Amino acid sequence: MRFKLPELPYAMDALVPHISAETLQFHHGKHHAKYVDTLNKLAAKTEWADVRLEEIVRRAAPGPLFNNAAQNWNHSFYWQCLSPRGGGDPSGKLADQIRGGFGDVTGFQREFNAAASELFGSGWAWLVREPDGRVAIKTTANADGPLVHGWVPLLTCDMWEHAYYIDYRHAKKKYLEAFWNVVNWEFVAARL
Repeated sequence: MRFKLPELPYAMDALVPHISAETLQFHHGKHHAKYVDTLNKLAAKTEWADVRLEEIVRRAAPGPLFNNAAQNWNHSFYWQCLSPRGGGDPSGKLADQIRGGFGDVTGFQREFNAAASELFGSGWAWLVREPDGRVAIKTTANADGPLVHGWVPLLTCDMWEHAYYIDYRHAKKKYLEAFWNVVNWEFVAARL
């Protein structure tokens, strides 16, 4: 198997009480693992077999190969956006960019939560750097993500039901409130 399920950068119970170990066991251990397994089966013995994951996401036509590659990439990125030592506010250049784009961190979080909550169906909410250098909030449906659009991903929140349903049932807003307690601002700042 060429593509591998990445290890979580923290223990399964490290994000409690905001994200449960049970959620991570299903989300990482079942959902993400299935995307990796399916991607390996689809890419094997094709022209995609030796292509880097990011390139598959950027170049594959819509369909099963793209969906499984993109979901693998999106999830791998999402795990890095979370930390048991996360939360609080960003600092430095990242904080300056957020203030420049949204007024302040509270305004940014309010706009991000609104965009994520209003996403119809399954998808992702992103903080990205656009080609002109500005930061922006974007949402993408299903497996779509920033690599396809030329945006630099900085932060994401998985808005598929499997990301929050065990812990929060249908209450997306409660999940988003909890999300800010585990955001890995160091990772986001390094991406800027």
